Amino acid sequence: MSIRFEGKVAIVTGAGGGLGRSHALALAARGCKVVVNDFGRAVPDASGNTLSAADAVVAEIRAAGGTAIANHASVTDEAAVASMVRDTMDAWGRIDILVNNAGILRDKSFGKMDMSDFRLVVDVHLMGAAICTKAVWDIMRAQKYGRIVMTTSSSGLYGNFGQANYGAAKMALVGLMQTLAIEGAKDNIHVNCLAPTAATRMTEGLMPEEVLAKLKPESVTPGLLYLGSDIAPTRAILCAGAGTFERAYITMTGGVHVGDGAEAAEQVAAEFTAISDRTEETVPENGGAQGRNEMSKATAATAEAISDSP
Repeated sequence: MSIRFEGKVAIVTGAGGGLGRSHALALAARGCKVVVNDFGRAVPDASGNTLSAADAVVAEIRAAGGTAIANHASVTDEAAVASMVRDTMDAWGRIDILVNNAGILRDKSFGKMDMSDFRLVVDVHLMGAAICTKAVWDIMRAQKYGRIVMTTSSSGLYGNFGQANYGAAKMALVGLMQTLAIEGAKDNIHVNCLAPTAATRMTEGLMPEEVLAKLKPESVTPGLLYLGSDIAPTRAILCAGAGTFERAYITMTGGVHVGDGAEAAEQVAAEFTAISDRTEETVPENGGAQGRNEMSKATAATAEAISDSP
């Protein structure tokens, strides 16, 4: 089996460096036409000329024989994103893959964090992904094909000191993915999350150099290629770093029915170990699974109470 992308078109946001650059180069190398989106900095090319980060990556792709165009829209600008999508359709007539990779950091402990920095990080990561996804959604529905990858993070899945804003935004992307995967299923739109550990501009100075050397963006990109392919799963959270791949799940324990009596709070406290027991843990198929489980336990408890009554 070989994963190829001939005839496919991808938009990769935040693709001027780091993970996005790695993703764009790899997609193009396997035959994909790529829109390299990056709002960021200018970089010098081999001749000493100054290029935008997106243009520099496009030049790399073209030098290797691939096909790409640059775009400089901010993912938070709905009009600019809509223009990017129109330009892509005008150039190539379809959009098969969207990689929501654009992001920023504004790390600080929550007590010292300005709400402006909280809002900015949420706007770029969450709203940026939502804006880009909304812009391609009807195109993918009409063509009955789409692959959308959200870039989440272990900071969202598990928490990380000093990243309340980033973690909140990244976990929100998991919730967005869960619902869009359900809504897109009938139109063959697969939506997944990639949780990378990689050395990028955003992680400079946060880890020792010897650790960063092992966390190459190129070691994460194989996971992206799978999630963007014809054989991609849907509703998966794929973790990746240093060539290792794991899968994360949002799970629910079997639970314990304690009722809603006057001492229910005390019973929750007394039963918390049993409530937390993972023996009957499941991965719910949708949000309704929680309510169904709760009603099932409540109904069973009621039936048991009736059978025990004289």
